[in-house]
Amino acid sequence: QALTMLHVARGCVARLGARVLRAPGRPLSGQSAASYAKLVDSDVTYFRSILGDNDVITDASALEPYNTDWMKKYHGNSKLALRPRSTQQVSQILKHCNERKLAVVPQGGNTGLVGGSVAVADEVVLSLSGMDKILAFDEFAGTVTVQAGAVLQAVQEKAEAHGYAFPLDLGAKGSCQIGGNVATNAGGLRFLRFGSLHGTVLGIEAVLADGTIIDNLSTLKKDNTGYDIKQLFIGSEGTLGVLTGVAIALPKLPNSIQLAYLALDSYASVLKVFKEAKGHLAEILSAVEFLDDQALELTLAHLHGARNPLETRAPFYMLIEVSGSNEEHDSAKLTGFLEHVMEAGMVSDGTLAADSTQMAAVWHIREGISEALSKAGAVYKYDISLPLPELYDLVTDTRARLADEDANVVAFGHIGDGNVHLNISTPTKSESVFNKLEPWVFEWTQKRRGSISAEHGVGVMKPKYVHLSKSKESIELMKKLKAVMDPNGILNPYKVLPATE
Repeated sequence: QALTMLHVARGCVARLGARVLRAPGRPLSGQSAASYAKLVDSDVTYFRSILGDNDVITDASALEPYNTDWMKKYHGNSKLALRPRSTQQVSQILKHCNERKLAVVPQGGNTGLVGGSVAVADEVVLSLSGMDKILAFDEFAGTVTVQAGAVLQAVQEKAEAHGYAFPLDLGAKGSCQIGGNVATNAGGLRFLRFGSLHGTVLGIEAVLADGTIIDNLSTLKKDNTGYDIKQLFIGSEGTLGVLTGVAIALPKLPNSIQLAYLALDSYASVLKVFKEAKGHLAEILSAVEFLDDQALELTLAHLHGARNPLETRAPFYMLIEVSGSNEEHDSAKLTGFLEHVMEAGMVSDGTLAADSTQMAAVWHIREGISEALSKAGAVYKYDISLPLPELYDLVTDTRARLADEDANVVAFGHIGDGNVHLNISTPTKSESVFNKLEPWVFEWTQKRRGSISAEHGVGVMKPKYVHLSKSKESIELMKKLKAVMDPNGILNPYKVLPATE
């Protein structure tokens, strides 16, 4: 119940006024469009024989949601969307597409930020939304097994009903699907506490391009028999196979959750408070988030229901959440920590949420920043990992670079994970702003040995910049894996891998 209350204000879906990308004239990655066959009537007839009429979508208006991402930024031209209900149906579809060399884009909740789940040209959309069942729940081991199309919020609620928490929490939980979460290795708000999906996913079921079903849907927490095959599919963005099932380990639902909201005078103070939080709160620390005053100002102006939790303003703010099994113990630790950082002058002001309503209001600000940005105008979004001492330098350098532009640079993110969400808000789309940002943001990140994609993935947005975060040898190995697992290149073409000239 405690975790559920924290979810009250989450899941708002925003439409971002960003650049509209359509099918490019040349391939972004992988094979050229000329390598693929064109859809013909006999293909549609075959798919109807497998799925029936209702799950074969050809009407142009009905296809619009499949051809457009939730930000309205990426647009494809698919003429066909398929909605299988079983792994066997996925296998039959992919076997046919592979034999015919029909390109396929797997699609979950379509809530990604880099265009990974939308057709670039006229690929067949393979929607997993019809495979949304929770298959099994083990109350003793703390594991859940689901079909790939299961919606994150539904799985969270199932876990909580049995006294467990789900290790992933996202603002889009009401729409995003577990298969898509795993395929993109989504991070989210509890990464600091529960770690990556690479650690919490116990098993997967996936279908290869030729229709081969890989049954690795184990719930064992120990299995050291050869290569850990599931890791290939986590974060592969549907380029190596289509996930159809996932088994995940669940932590116990905490009995106590408490949240502090702090104001700080400098980014240096943010780092000091984070260091102190790790030392003082250690085993009960579950989330450490930050935002700058520019992000708060924009959110208060454009997000319905947003209120400043403090009477004062400061350059930076932090959300520090703790969760554990003993409320009295956790409260004493958090109170002691807050007294320490206040007395040391690291924090200029702060408040401790008194109840679930106040907690939801504070989280509403942090999770509503993207929605507020969408209402403020066009927005350019960057999801970057950097060494903590240099993380906010990217923001200040971006402001300096755009000083002569009508642009509002705001930053927020997961300070506990070294992940900053750099957002540039402009009244309307600006080619001048975009050209100053790319590839400069990615090159700046490379010089600090950061990652150009912390948690959002590569999709269609970043293949040509992958070399800035991966070595030539690593990219060549990824291409070899792709060639072995999908020799015809039909799975999610133009995504993740840079173009082969």
